[in-house]
Amino acid sequence: MSDLGFLKIHRKWEDWCGMLLGVLIALSPWFPIQQGELSDAGRSLIVLNTVTIGIIVFGLAQLEYVSLQRWEQVASVIVGLWLILSPYLFGYHSHGLLRFYHSGFGALVVLLSTLQLWQDWELSEQDMLKRGQ
Repeated sequence: MSDLGFLKIHRKWEDWCGMLLGVLIALSPWFPIQQGELSDAGRSLIVLNTVTIGIIVFGLAQLEYVSLQRWEQVASVIVGLWLILSPYLFGYHSHGLLRFYHSGFGALVVLLSTLQLWQDWELSEQDMLKRGQ
């Protein structure tokens, strides 16, 4: 029987994974194998949205690494859900692999943030603040 006790403690590598996800999200509009015809204005909006989300995910993960607070994890879940919905909101749900990149990366952000929120659920605010020191 496997022991999943290691999943009950918020570790620093989880924050590093969040930062890596932020970088990958920000770079995803330039990943290869993009297909479909988008107008320049539509493409610019998608790139702006994606880079902004990537920077936010990176920044929130960095804040968690330095000074852990619950609002950072909740914000990461919301931003991950926004990334999942972006292809449908911006109309590129039928254009190439970008929709799959965004859905996959968004799901990973939501899963990682939910795991971290679950790990830290019973910690007091003082215990969470001590973690970064």
